[in-house]
Amino acid sequence: MLRIPRKLADAAIDHACEGFPLEVCGILGGTEEKVSTLFRMTNTDQSNEHFMMAPTEQFAVMKEMRAKGMEMLAIYHSHPESPARPSAEDVRLALTPNVSYVIVSLQDANNPVLKSFRIIAGRIEPEEVEYL
Repeated sequence: MLRIPRKLADAAIDHACEGFPLEVCGILGGTEEKVSTLFRMTNTDQSNEHFMMAPTEQFAVMKEMRAKGMEMLAIYHSHPESPARPSAEDVRLALTPNVSYVIVSLQDANNPVLKSFRIIAGRIEPEEVEYL
């Protein structure tokens, strides 16, 4: 289960809306399986179909999280024109173990959808999201 404060879930949705029509991406950090921080990342691909996080930003975020006693709990990105479910590329690139993969869909611009998944060895498992 992904446990996230509503304000951080809304921040991920806001990030997706601001980045439209391109995909946006970021990292959710926290402790004890509870998200406490959202880190916006740069999508260096500048694409509406895929994303790649800037490596220097990733390194800085990981260093900051370690210094604060946090861990990476989730990677999030948006799907500007498709549903909130992992694409074949999302599954292929889900290489980070023990994290949630959060997708914000803007397919219906008036009703953004945030969903979370676990992707293990190519298998997609929907994950419950608990808003705090």
